Amino acid sequence: MTTMAKKSLQLGRAVEWPHTPEEAQLDRVPNPQKGTDYLVRFTVPEFTSLCPVTGQPDFAHLVIDYVPGAWLLESKSLKLYIASFRNHGAFHEDCTVMIGKRIASEIKPKWLRIGGYWYPRGGIPIDVFWQTGRVPKGLWAPEQGVAPYRGRG
Repeated sequence: MTTMAKKSLQLGRAVEWPHTPEEAQLDRVPNPQKGTDYLVRFTVPEFTSLCPVTGQPDFAHLVIDYVPGAWLLESKSLKLYIASFRNHGAFHEDCTVMIGKRIASEIKPKWLRIGGYWYPRGGIPIDVFWQTGRVPKGLWAPEQGVAPYRGRG
């Protein structure tokens, strides 16, 4: 990695929390295993955004799976990006798909999927799923492991 690239990364230095998803910076680093297909999973069990109508908080468990190409998603920048949604008003569907598309745009993975498992709003849980295409042939892509919402079951 060049000195210039190291300076632009948020990793290893103090940075301000972004106020909006649009101003958040997602960082990427070179994939040292770019000739091998493998799955990377980020789990965000305490995602928070705001209802765009009521301003009330919404909560979700996000699971982001991707197969890297030339780049890996740097996790500190993902943490900052995810935190920028805490004051962002958007529907569940918009938040989930926006995150998936932004990551895909920044790191250009061979494949990416995001599962947004939202806690009930108005008594109805909403799960949102998005992916970039088909799973690469021969890749092990395990289930995301989030149980369907069962209420007080």
